[in-house]
Amino acid sequence: MTEATQQALNGLRDFTMLKWYIIPILAIVFYIYAKEIKLAQTSKNWNAVFAGLTVFGIDFFNETWNGWVMVLSGKSAFWTAPGDTALRTMVGWNIEIMFMFMISGIIWYYTCSDDEKEKILGIPNRWFWAIGYSLFCVFVEFFLNKGGLLIWEYPFWTNTLAGMPLIFLFGYFHFYAGAIFVISRKTNKTKVQLLIGLYTIVIAMNIFGYGIMGWNY
Repeated sequence: MTEATQQALNGLRDFTMLKWYIIPILAIVFYIYAKEIKLAQTSKNWNAVFAGLTVFGIDFFNETWNGWVMVLSGKSAFWTAPGDTALRTMVGWNIEIMFMFMISGIIWYYTCSDDEKEKILGIPNRWFWAIGYSLFCVFVEFFLNKGGLLIWEYPFWTNTLAGMPLIFLFGYFHFYAGAIFVISRKTNKTKVQLLIGLYTIVIAMNIFGYGIMGWNY
């Protein structure tokens, strides 16, 4: 296994790494969701909550298959996060990333116009901001990589010309595309069913990986 992978596996889900700063961040995430749920109960518009849960759920799926790549290759995941953290939850995931993606979908939702048909530069505004936020995330990830906090592996992933479009598409854009798909459904029942399906799949993957196969990723 690569050096970065070995570093990422060291201290994986080690709760002695916990730091106090995650408590106020957790409180902020709780506050955001509590407020959004209260607003939704009044307005009957749950899309902000659905967008937040969709983006986080797809990120959870992303990190799961990324961990499977590490196990099945015996070398490395597509990306690893071996840097300092308050808790490393998977080889490419940590508590700080999790908190960020818990609210990323809500941030995206409130950036979009209330009129889903409104366009920016000829692009429907939801898709415009999906592209915009995905590009921004790739930009941030580039510097995280330069700082040694997020390590890329495999030539097709690390080469700037070939890798950046892949990171854009499979690292971020489908998060927001998924949120658009969910909140565009006509009924809350359908939206909830889609979220239940998403989380059922990713939880089942981890039960299989951790519980049945005994994989450590």
